[in-house]
Amino acid sequence: MDGGSMSVLAVTGLRAGYGAVNVLHDIDLTVEPGEIVVMLGANGAGKTTTMRAISGTIGRQGSITFEGEDITKLAAEQIVRMGIAQVPQGRGTFPELSVEDNLRIGAYTRKDKEVGLDIDLWYETFPRLSERRSQRAGSLSGGEQQMLAIARALMSRPKLLLCDEPSLGLAPLITKELFNIIAGLNDRWGIAVLLVEQNANLAMHIAGRVYLLETGNIVATGTADEIAADDSIRKAYLGY
Repeated sequence: MDGGSMSVLAVTGLRAGYGAVNVLHDIDLTVEPGEIVVMLGANGAGKTTTMRAISGTIGRQGSITFEGEDITKLAAEQIVRMGIAQVPQGRGTFPELSVEDNLRIGAYTRKDKEVGLDIDLWYETFPRLSERRSQRAGSLSGGEQQMLAIARALMSRPKLLLCDEPSLGLAPLITKELFNIIAGLNDRWGIAVLLVEQNANLAMHIAGRVYLLETGNIVATGTADEIAADDSIRKAYLGY
């Protein structure tokens, strides 16, 4: 590490897609240590594809480095072991298993003896999960399932958390609570976060920097304040 200035994540010239269809065209983005970066864009802009490419669940070209190491060719499981955890779109819990079993699955890459301590820590952070520890994940409310998905990702002790549309299908109050939790994780443990979100207004409140994606291209980037201060961007992407 060169004096702490190395990016947690550096993506350069990223191209990815499905079959013969290329969705991303030379995406460049970085996430710095302890930073919350938000990616905004309309449906179909390529936000989820970007997340999948970074986490190794689809084929990609270009360069992805994590803490200075090239991870472009690594499989998804190796990427988790290195310290990147993804909270996929649509919760991604195991509905038939209990809350606690879901959390244990989140720690599958770990060999240390502190898994139980971490389960207690996330129960403390997400008290509603503690109350429902023996319930089937599928019986939880949407907001609780999203909290479980985040807690499960945190069980791998990641240095970078990829959150894909955490507010999808949730009531506004629950969404606000969720965003407060994500900001709190970042504050308390310094976990870097790359967040993809439709709810631009809320996401901008916790973002350090923002990337705007349109049809697989980054069309603007800046601090949350810079993006919010640009009238044309605000009207086109943020809807206010």
